[in-house]
Amino acid sequence: MRCLLSLLVIGVVGVSIATAGADETAPSLIANGRVDEAIASLHGQISASPNDAQAHNLLCRAYFSLGEWDRGISDCERAVALAPNNSQFHLWLGRIYGEKADTASFMTAAGLARRVRSEFEIAVRLSPNNVDARSDLAEFYIEAPAIVGGGQGKAEAQANSLVTIDPACAHFVKARIAEKKGNFAAAEREYHEAIAVGHGSASAWLNLGLFYKHRAQFDQMEQALQHVRTSRVDRSDALVDAAEILIHAQRNLPEAKQLLQAYLASSSLVEQAPAFKVHFLLGNTHEKLGHKQDAVSEYKLSLSLAKEFRPAQQALQRVSR
Repeated sequence: MRCLLSLLVIGVVGVSIATAGADETAPSLIANGRVDEAIASLHGQISASPNDAQAHNLLCRAYFSLGEWDRGISDCERAVALAPNNSQFHLWLGRIYGEKADTASFMTAAGLARRVRSEFEIAVRLSPNNVDARSDLAEFYIEAPAIVGGGQGKAEAQANSLVTIDPACAHFVKARIAEKKGNFAAAEREYHEAIAVGHGSASAWLNLGLFYKHRAQFDQMEQALQHVRTSRVDRSDALVDAAEILIHAQRNLPEAKQLLQAYLASSSLVEQAPAFKVHFLLGNTHEKLGHKQDAVSEYKLSLSLAKEFRPAQQALQRVSR
């Protein structure tokens, strides 16, 4: 979660990796959205060094970015088996279990949910100052039923632990707890506190905008999202998430397009918003604006980087009829 409700691949995000144009390493390829090249490179590394825990973790994350949970789980499990004291590896294993649980049958999902909790708790235990791990664990406690280990009291404990590590994130978790309780006035106050404590960061404004979207307060949503591009950009993928909120709400699509283009033109592409997904979102935007040929071009660009990305495959089929 990283104190940001991610919309790309669908609810959870990972470690940012700023990239340079000439960097051909697997982390950079993933961040640049060149996921097919990254997967090929990582398979080569693993073939040469089967016990390379980092390579297994990166391959899992590459499949994660594609939404290919079943193909990624074994590599995340292998990374944890090879490096059991690595907090980030446990965090990623918990995340991919969580995504798999969302598409599984009830009984399978319940078992996976317990694994999610276990992996997140291990990640926090191994690295108590890992904000990503604490915020993901808090989100689990907020959303999961008690039978698999959820509980708002547990989430509040994580928020209290975050106060001294990342005060803005602590307010974000408190806002999420208040939302879950249906206390929307308190949630709104906490989101504003996160903005104040975070010195008006883009991600804090983004979270407020997403809160307003969930409340169907679309004018307030747009007002909050206007701050994303002009505020302190603590995470460049906030531009992409702001655009996706506008696309889903079908509000101010020209602004969504500009946000996505600004991100692609920047020198800070990150793993949470790989280029193939951004091109897919641009295709969505053009499609909704009635620009069919521009949509086709963007979907093809997405597939040129990630040929197995099913949302782009399906979208291209749809607009090519």
